Amino acid sequence: MDQQLFNFARVPAMKELLANEDGSPAKQEVVDFYGGLATAIFLVGWASGGLVFGVLGDRIGRAKTMLMTILVYSLCTGLSSFSVGFWDFAFYRLITGLGVGGEFAVGVALVAEVMPNRARQHALSFLQALSAVGNVTAATITMYLGHLEQSGLVGNWEVGPFTITTWRLMFMIGTIPALLAILIRGRLKEPEQWSRTVHDAQDDKSKKKVVAGSYAELFTDARWRHGALVGLALATSGVIGVWGIAFFSFDLVGSVLRKGEEAKVRQEKSVENSEIPLLALVSQNPSLLNLATTNADGDKGKSIGEMIDGKAFVGTEPGLQDTGTLWTAIVAASKDRDSDVEATTPLTMDEIKEAINVDDDKEVDKDALVALLGGSAATTDVEEAEKKANQLALSITKRNGDINGFVTRNKGLAGILLNVGAFFGMYGFGAVSSRIGRRPTFLISFILAAGGAILVFYAFEKVEDLYWMFPIMGFCVLSPFAGYAIYFPELFPTRLRSTGTSFCYNVGRYLAATGPLTLGILTGFVFKDAPEPLRHAGIAMCCVYLIGIIALPFAKETKDQPLPE
Repeated sequence: MDQQLFNFARVPAMKELLANEDGSPAKQEVVDFYGGLATAIFLVGWASGGLVFGVLGDRIGRAKTMLMTILVYSLCTGLSSFSVGFWDFAFYRLITGLGVGGEFAVGVALVAEVMPNRARQHALSFLQALSAVGNVTAATITMYLGHLEQSGLVGNWEVGPFTITTWRLMFMIGTIPALLAILIRGRLKEPEQWSRTVHDAQDDKSKKKVVAGSYAELFTDARWRHGALVGLALATSGVIGVWGIAFFSFDLVGSVLRKGEEAKVRQEKSVENSEIPLLALVSQNPSLLNLATTNADGDKGKSIGEMIDGKAFVGTEPGLQDTGTLWTAIVAASKDRDSDVEATTPLTMDEIKEAINVDDDKEVDKDALVALLGGSAATTDVEEAEKKANQLALSITKRNGDINGFVTRNKGLAGILLNVGAFFGMYGFGAVSSRIGRRPTFLISFILAAGGAILVFYAFEKVEDLYWMFPIMGFCVLSPFAGYAIYFPELFPTRLRSTGTSFCYNVGRYLAATGPLTLGILTGFVFKDAPEPLRHAGIAMCCVYLIGIIALPFAKETKDQPLPE
């Protein structure tokens, strides 16, 4: 659940934490880059935690270690909600990753050892499929919070230096698994196979000493070394495919749907009827920025300057952000004035142009920007101006909330549909691999994964596409993960099972951490001039599945074989 909450919260968190000091939004390429960097840091933590806790799982026991991992990742997920900047957010995600990474290897080792051979692969594929239930829960939470955001119930609570927004609530909810760990800590027992092979042998001085949880031991024996390296290649392919491609499809959904809603706003002339008139009013009377808004019930709210920032403006053309840039300039110009100037004195065109702050790599016609203000008639009556400014500010805020809620809900829907497909894909891997073997099933799943991801990144255009594209992608892209849960424990003996499984899965994550970072670079720099850079970047990244396909001829077939002792 935690990883999916992070995927849904990543973009709004980056937009808030990376906003400029004057309140203007960060460039989209900056948001994309740091979003990829945050994901990469999370994956590095995931990999590091997996390696550490994997060894502990072999040395001190599966059950004890799993409880530790649950507590670490759930508590640090909650701390993420209190972030005030990018780097403390990244630190919390790093520590969260430590706990999440340890849980997989220890959990699959535990289940593999308690199940009989005939039922093992079905139990492990079902266990992995159940991860989709947690992801669906995260998506449902996202949709519900999106509804609350649209209704205005979320986003207005002030706590210390920040506002409790939707993404912060998501991470607060992520602390719930800690309660589960507390409830089950006395009921979870160690597998008999581990106790017999490792625990009892270590206590019995008459028996040969068992070396458990050792990476040196893992790589000394050629059998285990070969399995570790092949498993690493298989895991790298699938993990990059999910974390570097599929999970960024939620960002694609948000971007495409937001642009669609903003296009509707322009068609309805909301820019001409709301944004430009408000800009004109405030430029004519900057004191309106300090006017407390009043809703239909007469309740006082934030001032107009506090309620609205540049991100709330749609702009006259897609991607232009002209009205948002102009609003930020007007706010900045009003603050930069000498204290002896009356607050009601209109801003001059030169003052506004001087305050326009744009990126060095963009050419902006400042005269054209300030010319937008000439399209709205001046309002000289102060009371009438205040009433009109209040109405326009509330209208823009409501419109923005509607768009944000719509996008958030449908990103949640995308997550639900993707994970419905993932459930059947992961369980299906177990059923198919029991018939035709592990290696052929991996080959099929890698080919389908690339095809499913390309389908979404190339063809997604509207809400209706969610209902069939995302189940297909989820089925294809997540199915290899059931293969990892089934196959990796079959490659290693009991004393090294958690260590070996963790090595395959989590060293693969070190390499996979380059995936989101690469996607961020492709999106923010290589394809930044494309209409939708994420489409091109996602499709280009699908070549990672070749890594797994190339490794398959070297993989050992383990179908119908008992676990190594």
